[in-house]
Amino acid sequence: MITLFGSGPNFGLPDASPFVTKAETLLRMSKLPFEKALMSFSKAPKGKIPYIDDGGERLGDSTFIRWHLESKYGIDFDQGLSTEQRAIAWAFEKMAEDNLYWVSLHARWMDDANFRKGPVTFFKAVPALIRPLVVAMVRRQVRKSLHGQGMGRHRPNEIAALGSRSVGAIADYLGDKPFFMGTEPTGVDATIFAFVISAICPLFKSPLQEAAASHDNLRRYVGRMTARFYPEFGEIAGCKAAA
Repeated sequence: MITLFGSGPNFGLPDASPFVTKAETLLRMSKLPFEKALMSFSKAPKGKIPYIDDGGERLGDSTFIRWHLESKYGIDFDQGLSTEQRAIAWAFEKMAEDNLYWVSLHARWMDDANFRKGPVTFFKAVPALIRPLVVAMVRRQVRKSLHGQGMGRHRPNEIAALGSRSVGAIADYLGDKPFFMGTEPTGVDATIFAFVISAICPLFKSPLQEAAASHDNLRRYVGRMTARFYPEFGEIAGCKAAA
């Protein structure tokens, strides 16, 4: 039995982390039996989530989890795609993970109102006496990570422009297709779905959220993916599951 470790459902999403949602969606696509458990950073192979335990073998990072599933279980998440389509899918995955993610992170953690509605809840278990100090320390670490990656060096309007361009590119390429690469879901859909619902989540108000929610085809796409892989949710990120 595979165990997927994450932070758990939050903000109306399958997991607070889009990378965990990506890994969970891949597992649901694979139809392999699995269970979910709350993570422990001290036990995470790379000190981050997601990570899995597969029969005693523990490995982290959503992309390496995917490659593990493909290698060990003979799954081709990109079955039916041409070499060119696989290249396009990889490029969009990396845009979502290495650009759009940081825009979402900035919106959640650096905007005070969004932080109070969302990430501050991660600190409930910290003793009240020291909680403000721990919260301030972690926010400084996130700010430092944003600065180191580069996104945090931009002005708010510039960050908004980058996020809007990314979700616009995703919406434009999706077009009227049922799934990102065509009529059936492939591996890239696990990533695109996870990061679109992170961006479109109505709990967090931001230019990114407004941009994502303005694309009707993205909302319909979320509904289709929810109906196919998360029917128990009914709706995710305010997008009703497709009938």
